[in-house]
Amino acid sequence: MSSEYVPWDSPIIAPLLVLWLYLPGYLSNTAAMLGGKWIPDMTGLPVKPIDGGKVLGDGNRMLGDGKTWNGFIGGTLGGGLLCILTHAIASGNHIGSAPFLDPLGTYGSSSGVVEEAWFWLGGEWGAAFVMGCVLGFGCMLGDSVGSFIKRRRGHKREGDVSSKAPLLDTLPFAIFAFLFGLLFLSPSIVGSSDLLLGMALLLVLTPIIHRAFNLLGYRLGLKSVPY
Repeated sequence: MSSEYVPWDSPIIAPLLVLWLYLPGYLSNTAAMLGGKWIPDMTGLPVKPIDGGKVLGDGNRMLGDGKTWNGFIGGTLGGGLLCILTHAIASGNHIGSAPFLDPLGTYGSSSGVVEEAWFWLGGEWGAAFVMGCVLGFGCMLGDSVGSFIKRRRGHKREGDVSSKAPLLDTLPFAIFAFLFGLLFLSPSIVGSSDLLLGMALLLVLTPIIHRAFNLLGYRLGLKSVPY
């Protein structure tokens, strides 16, 4: 392994590699918008807030209307579908193809696929879906934790407009996605501790990336505010 090019040691490639491998988590918020807003608007499906409208002792909602079971489930399942896409694009890629490595692959002295892992359910496509759902779930959980902290700090949602809190809107979902990947998706490359440098660098860049995605979502009509 020491004689082979390793992209996770490069300060330029490492964050791009992590962004690619964790793209299902990073884009789960977009999938959550589809599940929590677009689909209910088009179908009339009831929207169920996660906190059920509960107000805590500080006078603020636990999470607010912006966090719904519809969005949580949509974001989780959307992560699964996105991982199928990244696997389809990068299937069989050698380490020299970084950052576009196969999320189901292992890279190093024993390169291959993770057929013995717990998430290898229903073959490679089932495994990719489960992996993406794990990342999507982590993202949604982290997003909810960030929202909980925002409400405790008095940041309230007014109708369709959410208050600005750049770090709480960005870092918790990324941190939780990374934690879920590292804890549950080994021995795949997604769960490898070799990615820690890339994760740290990407966390610094995440507020900028998140802002860019939100601006895109706003211009496409997916979001009511550009943040």
